[in-house]
Amino acid sequence: MLRVGLTGGLGSGKSTAAALFAAHGAHVLSADEIGRDLMEPGQAVFAAIAGHFGAGVVGSDGRLDRKALARIAFEDRRVGELNAIVHPAVIAREAELADGIFSRDPKAVLIVESALIFETQHGDGWRERFDKLILVRASEATRIARFVARASGGTTLTETAREALEAEARRRLANQIDDDRKAPFCDYAIANDGTLEELAAQVDALWPEVVRTAKT
Repeated sequence: MLRVGLTGGLGSGKSTAAALFAAHGAHVLSADEIGRDLMEPGQAVFAAIAGHFGAGVVGSDGRLDRKALARIAFEDRRVGELNAIVHPAVIAREAELADGIFSRDPKAVLIVESALIFETQHGDGWRERFDKLILVRASEATRIARFVARASGGTTLTETAREALEAEARRRLANQIDDDRKAPFCDYAIANDGTLEELAAQVDALWPEVVRTAKT
């Protein structure tokens, strides 16, 4: 068995890298997807967020208004309060799912994709949670451009709208540790400023080493 943390900042392309590893046979857990599930109505995390931040973060459909919540978290600098609610629950769920995977396949390679492996102050430290760490890197300009493209959904943006999204990206990046500080603690690094084919080639080259490590 091997527990791998796959991390990278906003827009680095870690989700794409995770999908490429999954194609090789890795079991992948997405911290973002787990968090979204736990923030659905009826979940304890949903109730805790609504209770802490107020009715303004709940939409007319009874679900969390994610834009309103993000605005409070990032613009009002209350990310730490939100993370204190979400992170422990996500880490506990990751551990639960990991136990199930390893019970079925003791030699499994499990990759947990998460932007905030180093940033979280909740749960066991990253040294206890992971055997290996992979960092997906990209320049800040590339990461901001990817965030804007994803947020715009392919629509044409006015200059004002583009500037607002770029500012939002920078606010989010400010809450993440710089890659240069993360790199010394990571076992592998993947550069992702290029094409999908270039990223895939790096994953293809790294996968045999990851598998070899899992078998030792």
